[in-house]
Amino acid sequence: MLRLVKGKYILPLALMVVFALSRIPGMLPQNFSAAYALAFCAGVYFSGGMAWWLPLTTLVLTDLGLNFYYYQFGFDVFQFSNLISQLFNYVAYVCLILLGRGFRPSSSFLRLLSGGIVGALLFYLITNTASWFFNPFQNPEYTRTLNGWITALTVGTSGWPETWKFLWRTLLSGGIFTGLFVGAMKWTTASESAREKELANAPADQPDEKEAPEGAGEKA
Repeated sequence: MLRLVKGKYILPLALMVVFALSRIPGMLPQNFSAAYALAFCAGVYFSGGMAWWLPLTTLVLTDLGLNFYYYQFGFDVFQFSNLISQLFNYVAYVCLILLGRGFRPSSSFLRLLSGGIVGALLFYLITNTASWFFNPFQNPEYTRTLNGWITALTVGTSGWPETWKFLWRTLLSGGIFTGLFVGAMKWTTASESAREKELANAPADQPDEKEAPEGAGEKA
């Protein structure tokens, strides 16, 4: 039982550490993130409040670390428009956790992988739609029209790469990291089940042979 309790916390914490390391600047290509898979898989595998506070706390701490890192290079990351943009990200993360809660850990690998990709697509739609609707950076291309919304989802603003290029990286990273997280969870679960089965089927210790009564077997 103690081993199961430890495993319940060790693997989630290990995933958080791996995710935090993946956010080190230059560790991954631009717009290639494990955050979408992390939020989705937390909803699937983590129990109770852990599904919420552990991934969201990790995201907040790593975002703060990144903001202070880029601030040292002269980027005004703490301006109001940038903070509002990050707030949209957290709305999307909450939706991904909710999406994950609709899946079961026992679901097939393919089903969970598809869920992770859908979650990445959902993140893209939520954040880009929010950027278009609230327009915190006052982009002139983001008019409150259908064309402005389509522009936000496909082309984006001038001076930046087209947003559709971000889309395929979002989907690719969501699929890859969901596959890695799900694979790690299923492998761990299978290993624990095999270990528990092995212990259950192990023969019990044989009792010591009863000592012969005193004097038995002695010659007359």
